Amino acid sequence: MNNMQPSFTTIRGARRWASLFLLEHEREARMADLLLEYFLDWPFSKILAYETDPLPDGVKDSFIEAVHRHVEMGVPIQHLTGYAHFYGREFKVSSDVLIPRPETEELVLGLVEAIRLRGVERPRIVDLGTGSGVIAITAALELADSQVTAVDISDEALRVAIDNATLLQADVRFKQGDFLAPVVGEEFDVVVSNPPYISALEKTEMNDTVLNFDPELALFAEEEGLAAYRTILEQISTVDKKPWCIAFEIGHKQGDAVERLIHLILPEYKTDVRQDINGKDRMVFSFLG
Repeated sequence: MNNMQPSFTTIRGARRWASLFLLEHEREARMADLLLEYFLDWPFSKILAYETDPLPDGVKDSFIEAVHRHVEMGVPIQHLTGYAHFYGREFKVSSDVLIPRPETEELVLGLVEAIRLRGVERPRIVDLGTGSGVIAITAALELADSQVTAVDISDEALRVAIDNATLLQADVRFKQGDFLAPVVGEEFDVVVSNPPYISALEKTEMNDTVLNFDPELALFAEEEGLAAYRTILEQISTVDKKPWCIAFEIGHKQGDAVERLIHLILPEYKTDVRQDINGKDRMVFSFLG
């Protein structure tokens, strides 16, 4: 790879160089604009309006370095900038947490709609395997009267989630442990989780921006990716007062398997496998009664 310093001087030149460089190395050209937005701290409309202006030297060096890091190592843009967008808000991320995906926004949307439709006052929600806290924090902010608890087994992930809750002024209680274990004995209306669900056999099919930078603890699960679901469902099966709603994000090939698992462990629940915007199985909502 040719690491010679490119010769562009304008914002337009930076966009052109980076887009071509990214495409040449089979990366998304859109990364060029996203990185420019970050380093200039400008909206895209302003970049277009001032594209004939010179790119500041300090920005130029950082921009070129970030483009090269993404091309050469697959470093995700969220790790280059330190934040990710989710449900219209900005969340801090690091290598200790899963970078939030657009599909997870659909899970949260479905959850919020289900709670509003049922008319639950002060819904008690627990988010298992919270990671950066996007699900728990978004639920707390979208449902102002909710009581939200977030659980993760990782110290490092919890630190990121707590920072996000503080920055976004979300009232969320955090607990450390294995899914429901640290809150055993408590009652919840809703259990929601985007747990690790990728089978180790799928590693070879994964993009390097995910495989090399998202934490393995948040990605992979035994039993062909079903182990976390089984653990959570078995934990729920032991509680006296069960939640009226269980909401999972799933892998796009896991709809039938997760549905069978729920029917096996919690036969009293009615289960609905839902598709994401791309028409792939992505969410399972189970309702009591």
